[in-house]
Amino acid sequence: MAKALDGLRVLDLSHVIAGPLASFYLAQMGAEVIKIESPLGGEVMRAQRDGDAATDTPDGFVALNAGKKSLAIDIRTNEGAGIVRELAKTVDVFIENFRPGVVKKYGLDYASIAALKSDIVYCSISGYGQEGEWSGRGAYDHVVQALTGMMLVTGNGEDDPPVKVGFPVIDVAVGMLSALAIVSSIHRRDREGKGQYVDASMAQAALALMYPLTSSALTTGKEPERLGNRGYSGSPTADTYQCTDGWLSTAANTPPQFRKLARVLGVEALCSDARALDLDVFNAPNGGFVVARDLEYVRGQIRDAFRLRSAADMETQLNAVGVPAARVRRLGEFLHETVGMDKLTLPVLDFAQNGRTVKTAGLGFRFAEEGGPSAHSASSLGADNQEILAKLDSDLWKRARAR
Repeated sequence: MAKALDGLRVLDLSHVIAGPLASFYLAQMGAEVIKIESPLGGEVMRAQRDGDAATDTPDGFVALNAGKKSLAIDIRTNEGAGIVRELAKTVDVFIENFRPGVVKKYGLDYASIAALKSDIVYCSISGYGQEGEWSGRGAYDHVVQALTGMMLVTGNGEDDPPVKVGFPVIDVAVGMLSALAIVSSIHRRDREGKGQYVDASMAQAALALMYPLTSSALTTGKEPERLGNRGYSGSPTADTYQCTDGWLSTAANTPPQFRKLARVLGVEALCSDARALDLDVFNAPNGGFVVARDLEYVRGQIRDAFRLRSAADMETQLNAVGVPAARVRRLGEFLHETVGMDKLTLPVLDFAQNGRTVKTAGLGFRFAEEGGPSAHSASSLGADNQEILAKLDSDLWKRARAR
């Protein structure tokens, strides 16, 4: 079955997570992706180890690079950079995530590539964008979380220390956003015949992830409150509670949901308690979120009720009456409970590699019609050199091959 991006050709000079994830999306949707790496060991993710296995395609690398071809070329040499420029004439998309200014030294910046192929879609991924005083700074996910305020949005109170999101959320987000920008630019190119330069940054992605908070801060100038495990709605029962067998998260945001939760917990009196709730809002015909007059009093009543109950039982009972609720699980527990089961649809992708199967969570969505995962997994460093370069009618490649 044909894939959405069949026929698209991508040159990928990126490394680690953000750029490789962007090109992984393109590869899994059908694009031919040529991954450019240094012949001296390749990118850093190849250096990971799966136990004692000696391989340059460990699981972490495969998860980000399955479906791509590997071309080992040293772009720091005139010959290597020249070959990349020759290849750039044959592709639709060019991706790089070096610090701003690095690829320009080798004639691989947007202006140089666009001079060779005017309708190229060129995506630069960086920490802080291509312009400005901070553009040359190095960036890692947790550092950008600190810079952009994400660490002080996460956590329970203003006196708590900074708390980072427990996974490289910004790296993943900028990869996804870059893939979206690239596909949008290809659509524009096909319509108008024009190329595009995409400047994607971790700082922009961080603000996009905090979109409602960012918008509010830009508009009002107010710093967001640290909500801990409470829901964004501010409802007193959009929260996380300790139970006899663990923790339970609930989202009784609206008055009807609150009434149902109160009924299950046996605290219906709160629904008519003017001390507890703003009853004008609670009984308004147009709904909205529940507003507490005495938040700590309401939270205390609900906490005490949950403390005597089972999180597993409450998850079942509350969902049965239309109140969103979930027992807090570990990632592995959730996957064991759902993958291959009938609870929900999770399009896991499997890649055969090194005599084992590397499993990934797919792309985060499913097409009704698509061709499944890429036919091949991740290539060893330079494994596709002959196939890729033999197609180039280039004196540079002929000289390199003759050596």
